[in-house]
Amino acid sequence: MINKNLIILTICQVFSFTAPPITVFISGIVGLKISPIASLATLPTSLSIVGTAVFSFFAAKIMSKIGRKKGFMFSSTYSSLASLLGAYSIYTENFILFCISCFVIGTGIAFTHQYRFAAAETVKKNDSSRAISILLLATIISALIGPNVANFTKDIIVDHLYTGSYISLSVLTIIPVFLLFFYRTDENPKPKEKINGNQRSYFELIQNPIILQAIVTAAFAYSIMSFIMTATPISMYKMHGFTLGSTSIVIQSHIIGMFLPSLITGSLIKKYGHSKIIYSGALIYLICILLSFYDQIFINYLISLVLLGIGWNFLFIGGTSLLVLCYKESEKFKVQGFNDVLVFSIQSIASLIAGYSILKFSWNEINLACIPLVLLIILISIRADLYKKNLTSKSKKTYS
Repeated sequence: MINKNLIILTICQVFSFTAPPITVFISGIVGLKISPIASLATLPTSLSIVGTAVFSFFAAKIMSKIGRKKGFMFSSTYSSLASLLGAYSIYTENFILFCISCFVIGTGIAFTHQYRFAAAETVKKNDSSRAISILLLATIISALIGPNVANFTKDIIVDHLYTGSYISLSVLTIIPVFLLFFYRTDENPKPKEKINGNQRSYFELIQNPIILQAIVTAAFAYSIMSFIMTATPISMYKMHGFTLGSTSIVIQSHIIGMFLPSLITGSLIKKYGHSKIIYSGALIYLICILLSFYDQIFINYLISLVLLGIGWNFLFIGGTSLLVLCYKESEKFKVQGFNDVLVFSIQSIASLIAGYSILKFSWNEINLACIPLVLLIILISIRADLYKKNLTSKSKKTYS
């Protein structure tokens, strides 16, 4: 199953995906330092997610025109430049410029999220969940490299803390450009009718219970994770007086929890099916939420955020690999773009309100607010399962 293209995409993912953990780890702290209003501290983090949401459709559209290879090289180049802009904005303590740089970095992350679809396309459809798992597993290296490099280089520019972190991010995000020279893709143009013909409308797509299950699972998984994760550094560092080091350990452990289960998630999906893994992820989310009722001590934050990561892994890989089975070749970029717009739009809303919410509500209330979304994942999955049984009874072999 493993091939040269999958290896190249996986290594590129490692360096490209250093942007999200560095943004989560540093931008809120930088925002707290240079923002004129404390409640706007998480705005740069949120804007990076907004940038991802806004540009998700265009990332898929651009790749449908110029191809995966050129699309990834293009995004890596301007993400590197945006990181330099972030470094300059921290150096000059310009909060507005820093927000702009985070937004642009977020648009680059929209391309990075396309790596998972590119990986799925390098293997047979039945192996797509394993290919996506391999790609996401490698992202654990991003979680280790990103924050540690950012922390190590944060004071290389004297009296301008964290400027060096974004200079380092600029170097990390430009590396995939050189690796992608070795990436090979099918450059033969496909017949126009095969690319554009027989495409369902967006309304028709969401009417399919299985497509709806895939999109809702990924979208709500990401929004719940983002909502709690974005609030965590502020809750720990500002509200409960934990050190930056302790906060970093929790965030890094959470990100490891997001990607380490990828060792087995693909195989579990292949053995037990998508829905059982989705139900398992929803159950893990509920356990994570229940932990919020205990004291806000370090170990509870740590366990809760690790479980949050594991639940996200099951739900996101389950939803994404299920989506790959739901569309026709002619709909590929359309469905992928549509999926990512919904996933990251909902995530951006969750992230935007996280900073405000943690300053206005308790940690318990923050977690309880996520329960309705978890229940919706379960209900929509039950509906999709009933639909699948109906398809089976009619001897249909595909989800399309």
